Amino acid sequence: MRRATFTDASVTYGAIGGTLAPDLMIYPPKGHRPAEHTVRLGSGEERFRVATDLLMSWGVQRGSGMDVTEVEAGTGMQYAGIIFDDDGTPSADQSHPVNEATFAEDGTPFIANGMTAKLKIQVGPISVLAPVRVVYVIDEPNRIGFAYGTMVGHPESGEESFVVDKRDDDSVWLTIRSFSRPSTWKYRLAGPYLRFQQAKITKKYLHALHPSAGA
Repeated sequence: MRRATFTDASVTYGAIGGTLAPDLMIYPPKGHRPAEHTVRLGSGEERFRVATDLLMSWGVQRGSGMDVTEVEAGTGMQYAGIIFDDDGTPSADQSHPVNEATFAEDGTPFIANGMTAKLKIQVGPISVLAPVRVVYVIDEPNRIGFAYGTMVGHPESGEESFVVDKRDDDSVWLTIRSFSRPSTWKYRLAGPYLRFQQAKITKKYLHALHPSAGA
């Protein structure tokens, strides 16, 4: 199992990794609205492999109609717990190497810790750029996914995770969890419209990896 989290001052919220919390829907970070959605993608190892390859190469976002632009590897640092010196005091060097890059069959680099991107979302005649940073990656035999957090300029402030898992009955599922709130007072004024758009995008997310979408 490899699971790591990434912390950086440029994300616009404090509860980094909060989408991993089992009780997210009951106790979300203060002031944030939680959400969780799950859809079955099929069954079997092949369906799991196809779905996770797409997931980890921005397939959910691209499949929902977004453009994924300005993808960068990031700072190359990730959070993996505090490092202590031999005497038990926190080390002055708290750096951790980022996980080794891997690639899809077409050469597309898979999503990795610390990676940043700008999601270009078309809302009517208006294009909205939503900067995000990958804050953790999950890589387990039957569970693969990632979460990204919002950066300055994103309409929302919060975190969203996308995880595909293959269960004991061989069924394959996509689960999307998030917590968010409008990032500025202007977006707060447009809160109901923002939630409406968010619901539309989530519906597209849930369909993006489904076999009926050609995935």
